[in-house]
Amino acid sequence: MISVREAEVLAEGAHAGQTDKIGVPYIEHVRAVAAGLSPFGDELVMAGLLHDLLEDTDWTAQRLRDAGVPDRVVEIVEAVTNQAGMSYEEKIRRITVDPEATLVKIADNAHNSHPDRASQLPADKRERLAAKYHSARAELWPAAKRADVETIIRIVNPSLLGELDAHY
Repeated sequence: MISVREAEVLAEGAHAGQTDKIGVPYIEHVRAVAAGLSPFGDELVMAGLLHDLLEDTDWTAQRLRDAGVPDRVVEIVEAVTNQAGMSYEEKIRRITVDPEATLVKIADNAHNSHPDRASQLPADKRERLAAKYHSARAELWPAAKRADVETIIRIVNPSLLGELDAHY
């Protein structure tokens, strides 16, 4: 079984040369997601580091297992990965069936919604994504314990705390 540091190195290599929507090296996004999951243990930190590998690289679930990634981590990564023919809304509902995948997606959503990131997008894209992420939170947050959601967003995106208070 690989360590968290080895999972981070794996993610660094897999995402090398990739940038996010605002031009920041993609590894910074997965590190932020993983940081939000640090209170929940190594498996969730690894899932956070690897959460976009199947979607955005040539890695497969079997290759992750062969690299020593624990089966449960691979299951979580698979749970949060887009599937062909499945709408975003269906994906979010599917994720909420798995409590740990839900936490990974909450951390991902919180980082994607961060004002520092959103402010750098064109207005039309910023508004479209804000609505998409807000709608996802309406499904994700009730599927997790309020304390867990708060723990994640305090680390990843404290600007969502007001929305959390209004939600619960």
